Formats: sequence, C-alpha cells, structure tokens
Amino acid sequence: MGASDKRGQKLRLIETRFRDAGSVVVAFSGGVDSALVLKLALDAVGRDHVLAVTARSPSVPSAELSSVASLAAEIGAAHEFIDTQEFENPDYLANPANRCYFCKTELYEQLTRLATQRGFKMIANGVNADDLGDFRPGIAAGGEKGVASPLAETGVDKAEVRALAAERGLSVHDKPASPCLSSRVQYGERITPQKLERIDRAETFLRELGFRECRVRHHDTLARIEIPPDEIERLAHADVRNRIDSFFRELGYRYITLDLRGFRSGSMNEVLVGERLAALHRI
Repeated sequence: MGASDKRGQKLRLIETRFRDAGSVVVAFSGGVDSALVLKLALDAVGRDHVLAVTARSPSVPSAELSSVASLAAEIGAAHEFIDTQEFENPDYLANPANRCYFCKTELYEQLTRLATQRGFKMIANGVNADDLGDFRPGIAAGGEKGVASPLAETGVDKAEVRALAAERGLSVHDKPASPCLSSRVQYGERITPQKLERIDRAETFLRELGFRECRVRHHDTLARIEIPPDEIERLAHADVRNRIDSFFRELGYRYITLDLRGFRSGSMNEVLVGERLAALHRI
C-alpha cells in the first residue's frame, strides 16, 4: 500500500468517527493541525454540526488571534472565541514543567460546558501522532476530559498533516507552528502577561524582518533567539543584528543571544532531559 493509500485509509477512519458522533466542537488554534481536523469534520457532518472554538488569553500570540477567524471563514466553519482563565490559576502562573496541563484543563472544561449546553457530541483537538513522542502534559488533560485526538488516534504524523492539508486546499498547509507564548519562558520563572507581551512583540519584530520561523526564549533579562540554521548568517549581518539589539533592549532585555543550534520546537524541554539524566546518575 502506497503512502497516498495509507493516508486515504486514515482519512476514512477519521471521517467515520465524526459521522458516528454526528456533531463536533473543534479546539481551533489556527494552526495546520486543528485546521485539518476542522476541515475533515465539516466534510463528514456538515457546517450545521461543527463549531470551531478558539481560546483567547494573554498566552496566545497576537498574530494568531488576528488571523484565526478569517481562516475559519476560509474553511467554511462557524467560529467563536472563548476567554480562558488560566491566569487565575497559581499552578499555571508558577510555570512548572507541567504548566500546559493546567492551561489545557481550563480550555477543555470550558469546551465541555459549551458542548453540553449546545448539544455537541464530540470535542476534538489537533494533536497529531508526532506530538505523542514529545513532552506534552496538555495531552493528558485532553484524555481526562474525553477529548478526541483523531489525528493521533489514527497515526497521522506532522508530515501527513501537511500533505493532507495541501490536498484539501488549506492555505495554512505550510504554516510554521505557533505554540502559546508561555512556552517561551524558562520553567520555574513566573508567567505574567507583561512578559508574554514582550515576547510577542519581539517575535513580531523578527517576523517583520523576514524571519518567518522564529522563537524568542525568555530567560529573565536574557532573550535567546532561535531561527533556522540557514538564516543565522543573515541575522548576524551587522545592520540586522544592530536593529534587533536596539529593539530588544527597548523591550527591556539586557542580553540578546543567538542560539547556534538554531530553531527547534520544544527546546525549553531540553533542560528536563538533562535533569532526568542527572537524577539517574545520582541514584
């Protein structure tokens, strides 16, 4: 069986799951994963039985909030925002390694109430099979609340997500991932809206300079920039470097560094691996 046939088989399983449910609320971030899930749900059960819902809070990048409604309209789905209250939870603000669990618990509790009130039978997210191999405590929150992860459940990985999104004509098929801004803050440093706004402005500035895929990792007064390795030379050009240095200092960073390993998703989790290895050596 070829790759296309395998993808088709997975699609049929997903669409059957949606049809069996009859109606679906999709946790819609505006990324390619949840966009594909939304499109598949619409194709399976129709617009009247699907609702895309986007969480709105200080942890969501401003660029995502400004584009998500138009993307839902492009796909053809009804769409709503909800305001999540994770910033009222001291466990979330303390920024432990499982911070994402508290955020997703808040989101899924709100979606569960909404689905119950409106008569929707399923809540689905965009978790894909590759996510299961990373440290993603938010996935556990979804499992506890009975949220479906149709992509992960059928073994659809990120490469397949992008291929299927392109086949379905989704404009975000090649969109870089844009996780919550809190994921840029080093574990153990308290989360505040002010810090997240600083990170958001810093990353927006980098994108305006043409760095489409980037992260600004926040380490108190130090900003650690991650971009793809093949763009490091351009960033290191004196003019670009000076503009970044000036703007980041205006934001309040005292030290601005470039990560020579380049952009990599989830780099803040690398310290967790190191701590676990150190613990093993101490045994």
